Amino acid sequence: MPSRSAFWFIGVGASATLVHFGVVVALVSLGLAAPLAANVVAWGVAFMVSFVGHWRLSFASQRAPARRASARFFLVSAAAFALNQLAYWLLLRAGWNYGVALAVVLAAVALATYLVSRHWAFAARHPG
Repeated sequence: MPSRSAFWFIGVGASATLVHFGVVVALVSLGLAAPLAANVVAWGVAFMVSFVGHWRLSFASQRAPARRASARFFLVSAAAFALNQLAYWLLLRAGWNYGVALAVVLAAVALATYLVSRHWAFAARHPG
C-alpha cells in the first residue's frame, strides 16, 4: 500500500502536470509560443502549484522549513525540468507530436522527482 506521502505526491504531481500540459497546449494552440518556449513558461507556473501542494500536503509531516524546502525543491524541479526539456527537444526532433512527446516526458521524470523530494528537498534535517 502506498504511503500517505506518495498518495499526495501523485495527486499534487498530477495537478501540477495537468497545469503544465494545459499551459503548453494553450500557448501553442493560440500561437503565443513555440512548444519549447511554452514548456519553459508552463514549468514556472507548474512549479508554484507543485511546491505549495507538496509542502502543505505531500511532505507536511516532515516539517521542513519552508525557505530551505523551497530552495531545495527549486533545485530538484530545475534539474528535472532540464532533463524534461532535453528529452522533449529530442522527441520533437525525432518527429513526435508535441502533445504526445510532452506527456511521455512529464511521466518519465515523476518517480525520480518524488524520491529526491522526499529524501532531500523536504527532509526535516540534514542527514547524519
